[in-house]
Amino acid sequence: MSEFSIGIDLGGTNLRAAVVSREGQILDRHTALTSISQGRDAVIDAMVGAIRTLRDRQTGRFAGVGIGVPGFIHLEKGYIFNSNNLVPLENFPLRDEIEKRLGAPVILENDANAAALGEKWMGAGRDVRHFILLTLGTGIGGGIIHHGRVLHGEIGMAAELGHITVVPNGLPCGCGNVGCVEKHASATAIAAMGRLHGLGENITAKGVYELAVAGNDRAHMIFEHMGRSLGIAIANLVNIFNFPLHLLSGGPLPAWEFFAPYMFEEVKRRSYTFRHTDTRIEKAALGDLAGLYGAAYLPFLSQELGSR
Repeated sequence: MSEFSIGIDLGGTNLRAAVVSREGQILDRHTALTSISQGRDAVIDAMVGAIRTLRDRQTGRFAGVGIGVPGFIHLEKGYIFNSNNLVPLENFPLRDEIEKRLGAPVILENDANAAALGEKWMGAGRDVRHFILLTLGTGIGGGIIHHGRVLHGEIGMAAELGHITVVPNGLPCGCGNVGCVEKHASATAIAAMGRLHGLGENITAKGVYELAVAGNDRAHMIFEHMGRSLGIAIANLVNIFNFPLHLLSGGPLPAWEFFAPYMFEEVKRRSYTFRHTDTRIEKAALGDLAGLYGAAYLPFLSQELGSR
C-alpha cells in the first residue's frame, strides 16, 4: 500500500499544506490565510481542517504530519516560543493538541530547519551528508544538516544563523545584538538601505533589484554591502563546520549577479578552508516548496530513525 504524509508550512499570513508520497511526489495541496488575529483556536481549527480534508482525499497509509513554523520550538515539549508572527500559539502544547484531534503523529520543526530538510530530501542537498542552508527573507533563517539530519542543539535552538555578527558596531537587531547579518543582508535590510540611500520612501527589495538592473549606482552599492555581509557570515560557517555545501534561498536570489561576486570575495579572503577545498556556495533548488517538502519528510524520517 502506498504511504503519504502531510506537510504544513505555517506563516504569519498564510497556511500552506501538501500531501507528499514517500517517494517525494506532491499529490495534493491546500492554501489558506492564517487568521492570527482571530486567536489560537481559529488557527488550530484551520490547520486541523486542512489536514483532515487532504487526508480524506487519499487512499494510502497516513504516516503523520510535519509542521514547519517560524520561531523557536521546544522539541521535547512540542510548543513554540519567541515567534513574532505566531504570538497566539506561543507556550501552548500545539503538537499534542493537534495529535489529539487527528489521532496521528505530529512533528513540529522550525521553518528554516524544515526547508533545509526539504533540500536534503528532494533538492540541492540530496546527495550531500552535511550542508548549511541560509534563508533570506524578512530576516535570515538557517538550517544545518549533519549526517542527513537537522542539527538542533540542546532543545532545538541551533542554527540561528541570521544573528551571526558581521558588523561589530552595526545596526541594532531585535535579538538584542547589533550588526547581525539579517540586519545587513535580508530582504528587509535591502529595502531599509534603499530608503536610507534615497531610492524611495516605499522602496522594496525587489525595487532595489530593479534599479540595480537599470544600472543605479546606489542600488549596486546596497548589493555590494549585502554580499560582503553574507560573505563574512558564510566564511565563519565554513571555518567552523568545514561542510562541503552552503545553500542560499529566498526572495533576494534574483539579485545573485549583483551580490554574489562580493560574497565570494569575502569568503575567499576570510576562509583558508574555502580557498583550499572544494567547498561550494550555491542557490537552493526548491524555492518556496522546500519547507513543505521538509515538513512532509519529518514523519518518514521519524519512522526511519525508529526502525534503526
